[in-house]
Amino acid sequence: MTDPIRPTDDEARRLARDLLDAATFAALGVIDPETGAPFLSRVALACDAEGTPVSLISSLSAHATALRANPEASLLVGEPEDRGDPLTHPRLTVQARAVSIARDDPAFAALRDHYLALRPKSKLYIDFGDFYFIRFEVQRGFLNGGFGKAFRLTPGDLTR
Repeated sequence: MTDPIRPTDDEARRLARDLLDAATFAALGVIDPETGAPFLSRVALACDAEGTPVSLISSLSAHATALRANPEASLLVGEPEDRGDPLTHPRLTVQARAVSIARDDPAFAALRDHYLALRPKSKLYIDFGDFYFIRFEVQRGFLNGGFGKAFRLTPGDLTR
């Protein structure tokens, strides 16, 4: 059988980076600590100044509980357009380790300002005491650029 994964090239790196940079939300996959089963949630997403995916989440959420128990996570970004087969549109899966940035962390204030500049509507809840940031440290990625366009990506492939 022929390996369907293509060698990663600059075009694949650019497409993956574009998908991350354009994403305003993602499907977040975690492991439910009660059942051990996969659990998906939709989260707001942005990239920090270095291009690392980040999300502002509530400590009250099920995915926050799951990430405290096991910081391994997956993000799926890329949405199909209004027309055509959804499987022909590019999407990117990122496997990452979630790192919490608590309100008392020195990095929080700068990340807060950066995030608000990108996601101004988060001003409604960003200062609630239960909200904090998660930085998703990329372990690897999988880009499906459409039929016949599959790539494995390293953390370096996804840097700016």
